[in-house]
Amino acid sequence: MQYSGKVKICGVDTSKLPKLKSKEAVDLMKKIKNGDECAKEKFIYCNLRLVLSVVQRFLGRSENPDDLFQVGCIGLIKAVKNFDLSHNVKFSTYAVPMIIGEIRRFLRDNNSIRVSRSMRDLAYRALTMRENLANQYNREITNEELAKALDVPLFDMETALEAVTEPVSIFEPVFKDGSDQVFVVDQISDNSQSDKKWTERIALKEALTKLDKREYNIIKMRYFLGKTQMEIANSIGISQAQVSRLEKGALERMKKLM
Repeated sequence: MQYSGKVKICGVDTSKLPKLKSKEAVDLMKKIKNGDECAKEKFIYCNLRLVLSVVQRFLGRSENPDDLFQVGCIGLIKAVKNFDLSHNVKFSTYAVPMIIGEIRRFLRDNNSIRVSRSMRDLAYRALTMRENLANQYNREITNEELAKALDVPLFDMETALEAVTEPVSIFEPVFKDGSDQVFVVDQISDNSQSDKKWTERIALKEALTKLDKREYNIIKMRYFLGKTQMEIANSIGISQAQVSRLEKGALERMKKLM
């Protein structure tokens, strides 16, 4: 089993990890519950493949894969500690959600955008609940269903989920075919270059050329340089009332031309 073309991660050769048979896994877990540290160490080592399979879901992020693997191992250790044989479920079924949760918590806590603890907690509960319900009903869970299950307002839950969503780089590839790649930035439309706005700019430029020099200077200082009528009046040596009248007349004429 390879990881991005490698079989080594955190110094562990994942291609050589042993697999436990069901009976062997149960026997080891019984020993673990009786305090056998050697059995615990062997059980964790033999289940590192679970961590690797989860880490692969988080490929393409800025975090180092080795860091994610180590965090995932913490989730694995917690799963071993809390697993209950009496529940009659496979260890992997119990462990994978805990490993995923540990990695997601790490990604949220290390996000450059700071989110309040209460909002992070709500988002974590929502993500856990969504996964549990999806497994239960074997389908995608809507936000409305999720909010109802959590007994929280829909807006609060959606805001929390948005707050912990990791930003995506506009230069992240969304499609690759050989040497050809399509990036997020290629999918973003540039509204400033729409046909309508392009035409409007031409009309505006044409209308400005129809003004006399004083009107043109007033419009330029007022709307392109951001000056007040009083500043313009002091600059060209007329009263503010005259500036106001000239500005209004110039705008009316431009409006008709456009």
